[in-house]
Amino acid sequence: MRKNIGFISTRFAGTDGVTLEASKWAQVLRSMGHNCFWFAGKLDKHSTRSMLVPEAFFHHAKNRWINARILGRKRRDPAVTEVIEDLKHLLKQNLRAFIRQFEIDLLISQNALTIPMHIPLGVALTEIIAETEIPTIAHHHDFYWERDRYAINAVGDYLRMAFPPKLPSMEHVVINSAAQEELALRTGISAIIIPNVLDFENPPEISAACDPALRARLGFNDEDIVILQPTRIVRRKGIEHTLALIEELDDPRCKLLISHEAGDEGFEYADWLKQAARNMGVDLRIMGIDMRDPWNDVDETVTGYTLLDVYPCADFVTYPSLHEGFGNAFLEAVYLRKPVLINRYSIFIRDIEPKGFDLVVMDGLLTRKTIEQVREVLVSEERRRTMVRHNFDVASRYYSYAMLRRWLKTLLINFFGADMEVMK
Repeated sequence: MRKNIGFISTRFAGTDGVTLEASKWAQVLRSMGHNCFWFAGKLDKHSTRSMLVPEAFFHHAKNRWINARILGRKRRDPAVTEVIEDLKHLLKQNLRAFIRQFEIDLLISQNALTIPMHIPLGVALTEIIAETEIPTIAHHHDFYWERDRYAINAVGDYLRMAFPPKLPSMEHVVINSAAQEELALRTGISAIIIPNVLDFENPPEISAACDPALRARLGFNDEDIVILQPTRIVRRKGIEHTLALIEELDDPRCKLLISHEAGDEGFEYADWLKQAARNMGVDLRIMGIDMRDPWNDVDETVTGYTLLDVYPCADFVTYPSLHEGFGNAFLEAVYLRKPVLINRYSIFIRDIEPKGFDLVVMDGLLTRKTIEQVREVLVSEERRRTMVRHNFDVASRYYSYAMLRRWLKTLLINFFGADMEVMK
């Protein structure tokens, strides 16, 4: 029973975690015989399978105007409500057109009903689901109560209504056990846990060597030791710990490469990092290259580097995050067989660490022992080989497409019954 499945978000473009995970879900759903379509305000999907509505992008001028007047304050001006409602009506019309044009059987909301970066889109989607009873999976990556910037706001009524809504035609998915418990406590909504995944059954056929053209473009020579921080430049990524690590390693060959630029949460932290790197004598490089999603279903003519090209350039990966919903970059490093330093953020401690990975671990502080462990991994090829092989095997058991396929099959059976012949 082939289904037309519509993915909804503010953005499906680039290499943010929501975009990457949505592409993986679509890849698995297509392997099960279903058709996938896309609705967002920023897209790099195939135009024949998507609907681009610029007003749905969280950086659209109208939405930025709204957010500037609802965050950090408790009272909402009536004019703001009018703009929210007007934009909501526009988005509802487009959502109806999307469902009609592609004959959508099932919606998958990717964080659009989770974190209120775009209030009108979340409210519009909630009303569409309530009015049509269309089967919907709400895939939640990070809730508003997990972010300080939403602690004071003037939209409590909208948050209770749509972030997330509790409707009979919906199933909810979270990516960690803490989110599952907090969602139930705050809203009474039950959710299943589906962690982030990668296709461990079909590992990439990637040379151990970095593409010489990319390495040259990044300014590295053959002797350099590339320490990769594969994250955006935001405070919760803890990049200052990586600077301190490289300073303590005291090896001029060690260079820091950050894969993503700043922007989503301002530039103050990025400016501070650059100054700190200069003061510490750390060679810091930030990739000024637009990267595409390696799991995207765009035209074959679309070219450019992906994360699968960047990781082979690294000798070591750092992931000293202070907080994560799950940890896409950690899983990518394991998938591409790179040794990892990780900070024991709460979700890692609770959901990932018990699986038995072999990692260099810090617990909020960069100790002498941690630095020496990193040095050992950089020096010993045998230590690296043992570490990455073990980690790949562990992740294959818990974070594979096979696991995602089983959960998606269960969700689809919940909606449409057991007569799903095309599902493998």
